[in-house]
Formats: sequence, structure tokens, C-alpha cells
Amino acid sequence: MTTDQDLPMDAQSATAVFAAKGIDVTPNKDQGVIKVVKHPGLDGERPMIGDRVTVHYSGKLLSGKKFDCSRDRKEPFCFNVGKGQVLRAWDIGVLSMQKGEVCTFLCKPDYAYGPAGNPNKIPPSSTVIFEMELLKFEGEMLTDDGGIVRRIKVKGDGYSNPNDGASVDVHLEGSCGGRLFDSRDVSFIVGEGEDKGVPLGVDRAMDKMQKGECCILYLKPKYGFGSEGKAEYKIGPDKDVVYEVTLKDFQRAKESWEMDLNEKLDLVVGVKHKGNQYFKAGRYYQALVQYQRIICWLEMECGTGREQQKRIQDFVLTAHLNLALCFLRIKEFSQVVENCNKVIELDENNEKALYRRGEARLLRNEFSLAMEDFQQVLQVNPSNRAARAQISNCQNKIKEHHEQDKKTYANMFQKFAERDAKTGLTRRRRDESLKSSMNGEVGIKRRRRSRDCPS
Repeated sequence: MTTDQDLPMDAQSATAVFAAKGIDVTPNKDQGVIKVVKHPGLDGERPMIGDRVTVHYSGKLLSGKKFDCSRDRKEPFCFNVGKGQVLRAWDIGVLSMQKGEVCTFLCKPDYAYGPAGNPNKIPPSSTVIFEMELLKFEGEMLTDDGGIVRRIKVKGDGYSNPNDGASVDVHLEGSCGGRLFDSRDVSFIVGEGEDKGVPLGVDRAMDKMQKGECCILYLKPKYGFGSEGKAEYKIGPDKDVVYEVTLKDFQRAKESWEMDLNEKLDLVVGVKHKGNQYFKAGRYYQALVQYQRIICWLEMECGTGREQQKRIQDFVLTAHLNLALCFLRIKEFSQVVENCNKVIELDENNEKALYRRGEARLLRNEFSLAMEDFQQVLQVNPSNRAARAQISNCQNKIKEHHEQDKKTYANMFQKFAERDAKTGLTRRRRDESLKSSMNGEVGIKRRRRSRDCPS
């Protein structure tokens, strides 16, 4: 750490000392953030905008007074660099570092705490010093399952992003195992990238990008070419792929609140048809996007007149049923149940919703609940043979489950009995040994007493 004796006492002399030893890392070279390397990092990549970075840091005033330190809390600090989540100086400084690097930054007020400072810690318009160590960094996860990871090479302009239904113009470069297999300019509708051979992961990343942005997307097979691969590109099944994507231009689609009800109802027909096409082709994730758009547009609409209200409800019910079917195919059973429940709230005797919920519950090993669903299907439609077969299947599963429980408990009780028997045997041996020992001691004492007694 920098010692108090090494710290200059005013901003002007501090700037001179740091400028002599280090480099100005600000984009416009105004000496707002000057960096001095104390310990070089590992040769290799530096963080990119949006990366998740982990650092240790210590902050001091020019007087030498420490006002914050992650090591004192024994916990490193994590943030997405370049996203405005931290001080401007940190965003600029950390982007210049390598993994393992330790450096000191002199930060002018405009890049730190500004004219206001920080009450009780930082006086107004203070120049401050941070010592930082970059522990690690990784790309920004765009999905909860980590299937799409983004690293931004060039930051885009503005704050607007493409939305579902937007028209986008992009440049793509796809690679697998270091081999470039795709390089082209392509235009497509967000949510329908599959039609132009654009992987799901690239399509789904569009709503996070800004015009002019160039980023690298790391796609797991689920978001790339899946278990089928892509023969056209000589990519086998279950391969990770990497795409460098530049968003050249886009035109946003109208948001739900920008459309009147009649406009939504007209568009829903085409969106539903597109979703059905994707479903029949086995593109379940792409189909999900289309059906979810219908829910987004119509779920909160009431309509005027009985006919229009019925039309809205029919579209919403169908969309939820189709979502449940898609989630069933990709084995996300909790989502199946959730969408079926929404249908049943509107139509408690909906045969398809009851049946699909029963299927999901059966696959989640909730046999009794599943059987209740199938029984309710039969109440709605006594001729539904599939439901009758599923009831029999549930009964068999429940029986198997009970048999398995019996075996498990029998084995458990047998082990307990064996353990108790072993414990009892050990205890008896210990007692016998103790008794024998005690008898021996009694005999010795008796012999001693007989020797001590007068004859």
C-alpha cells in the first residue's frame, strides 16, 4: 500500500508526481485519472465494457486518511465495468488493467465524487487516490443459465435498443473452435432470426445492444445450433460457438402501449402463425418468443363488446396453451404448470390445460396431483383415452413409489437393527471385561487382606 509519507498534500503536486510516474488513462487525456502500476498483471486480455469484474480496493484522501477499503471488510467488490455502476474513474481505470495487476489511480473530482463530495467521508471537490487489484473478470451473462455471454468491444451510441419485432441490420462473424464459418451482413426481424439462419443466441442478444455496438457473444449449444449442429457450416452437435456482432442500424417495432386494440388483434394472427411454424419445425425457443408477444399485447386488454372480449380471451388462452406445450417439449415443467394455471383461471374445464398440467406434474413425480388432473379431464370428456391411460400410469407409478419406499425403510430398519445388535454386542463384551477386571481386583484385595491378617 502507498504510505502516508508518500502522499502529496495538495492536488497540484499530486498530479505532478503521478504524471511523472504513470500514464493518463482518460479518453481525452485531461489528467482526470492518472495510473501508476505497482505490480504488473498477467499478459493477456483486459476487461471489456460490460464485463463482470472483481477487485480489491482502498481509497484515501490526499491527506492520507483512508475512507474505504474492501480488504478491511474481507470481501472483494464486484461490478459490471463501463456501465456507470461505479465512479467514472473506476470504469475508466479498470478497463486499462490486466488480471492480477495492482495499481494506484489519482482521480480528479470530476471523475470521482464531484463538487458535492460524500458527506462525512469526502470533502467537496476532492481529488482522491485509489489503490486497486484486479482479481478476475468475465463476460456479462445475458441469460440466467449462462448460455449467452457478451463482451463488448465497441460501445454503441444512445440508450435505445431493438425490441421484439424490430428490424435490424447487422454484420456477423461466427466461429467454432477458432474456425471462421460465417461472415456476412444480414437484416432480420428480432424474434425471427431463425428465418435468416441467425442463431437464437444472437437474436436474443439484440435487445441488449445499441446502434454501433460491436460485441462478442459466447453461445452454448442451446443458443447456437443445438444437438443437431449445422451441416451447412460443418458444425457438429452440441458445439459452443462464438459470434462477433456489429449492430449497424435498427428500426424499433411499436410497443404495446403505442398500438390500439384493433392494431394488436390484426398483428396477433400473423404472430400466432409464425409461432406455429416454429413449433412444427421443432424450434421451440423461437416459438416461445412469438407466443409471449401475444400475451404481452393482450393479457391486460378488456375489449368492448362480447364478441371482441371473446376474441381476446381466445387468443390469450391459445397463447398460454401453446406456451405450455413448448415448455413441455423443453422440459421446463414449472413453466408448463404456470401457463396451464392461467388458462384454468379463465376456463376451469379446459381439457388441454388440465391434461398438459397433468403431464408436467407426472414428469415432476407429483403422481397424486397428476392423477387428479387426468381424472378431471375425464369429467370434462369421458371419452379421452389418453387421460384414462395416464391415470393407470399414475397408479402404477404410485405403487412403484410405495414399493420403493418399503424397500428403503426395510433396508433402513435392517441397518438400524444390525447397528443396535453390534452396539449391544460391544456393550456386553465391555461389561464382561469390566466385570472380569473387577472380579480380579476383588480377588487380589482379598488375598492382600488375608496376608495382612494375623494367622
